[in-house]
Amino acid sequence: MIEIRFHGRGGQGAVIASKILAYAYFLDGKSSQAFPTFGAERRGAPVAAFVRADDKFINVRSPIANPDYVIVMAGKLAETVDVTSGIKENGLVIINSDKPASYYSFEEKCTIKTMNVNEIALKHKLGSAIMPIINLPILGIFAKLSSSVSIESLKKAAPKFVPVKVEENIDALVEAYDLA
Repeated sequence: MIEIRFHGRGGQGAVIASKILAYAYFLDGKSSQAFPTFGAERRGAPVAAFVRADDKFINVRSPIANPDYVIVMAGKLAETVDVTSGIKENGLVIINSDKPASYYSFEEKCTIKTMNVNEIALKHKLGSAIMPIINLPILGIFAKLSSSVSIESLKKAAPKFVPVKVEENIDALVEAYDLA
């Protein structure tokens, strides 16, 4: 089973990204599930979302404590939230940041990859400078680095959950995939 945990801020698209990813896994022929966790916080407050995918039916219905992958939608979150909590040894952490991976020093034995996903989103006019919408470009990076979901299935899943600026979102997804 593949387990992915997203860390984001309300409004960044972590919950939608988790739904798109789970649906893309489904299109790839896997059993999948996606669900968020957040309180009664406001826009901009930290949120987490989870995705599981497997070749067989998934019975587990709890938050993911030991992810294979962690996707961090805002680099500042990695400075204030323990985003690597429970990550499996040799797990992968993808951080949306303009800082190099070496900036983030986690004790866990995981691989850290950073990319300025905000820049890609803004180039394609997704969101604003204050709140770029990065859910699809960060999924492009994840698809390339994890090799666990196809870019074609992500392209097919995207319009189901992001019905506006479809072409711009797909272009950002593909650009991020290519840059990763």
